[in-house]
Amino acid sequence: MCVDSLLANNRSWAETVSREQPDLFPTLAQQQNPKYLWIGCSDSRVPANEIVGLLPGELFVHRNVANLVKHVDFNCQSVVQYAVDVLGVEHIIVCGHYGCGGVKVAMGHDNAGISDYWLRSVKDICVRYREELNKCANDDERLARMCEINVVEQVSNLANSKIVQAAWKRNQELHIHGWIYSIEDGILNDLQVSRDANNPGDDIYMPELQ
Repeated sequence: MCVDSLLANNRSWAETVSREQPDLFPTLAQQQNPKYLWIGCSDSRVPANEIVGLLPGELFVHRNVANLVKHVDFNCQSVVQYAVDVLGVEHIIVCGHYGCGGVKVAMGHDNAGISDYWLRSVKDICVRYREELNKCANDDERLARMCEINVVEQVSNLANSKIVQAAWKRNQELHIHGWIYSIEDGILNDLQVSRDANNPGDDIYMPELQ
């Protein structure tokens, strides 16, 4: 498929949407008002809007390799800040997926080039959970469990961020969820690690408001 076909697909899609929902594009052109921020993996098999059945404008999206939330990643933190402080999203979903290539690389010894620097934090998580991971029956089970653990850790990173902690301190409605997606059947699973103002974690992360 050449890139020209993508442009043709776009025109066909735009015409279909305009015909079925004539107010959608004019409304989107005026503003965006999403209630959700999605932090997911860059994997092309995990299309954020489609797997949760939302239209353009309903889901604010940030994606990177292995769906990481790093305090020193100003790209991710800028997205979170805009979503929370400007758009006022009410839910942030950190979504990983089984069979994640980034997590798999971090669990091994392959030379992945510059990606190794990005995935170093995942490797650190592997070390912390080594005892649990070693109890898994085989490599596939170990990878699946590590993909889940990675989501749990990123939810914790997000909940401990200054942006989220400040929002909770000013009583802003904001909930964080950790989900994982199965590429094999298209199903999302809630890992039951949600956080909100009633469960903010250790107060060492809570900033003083100006």
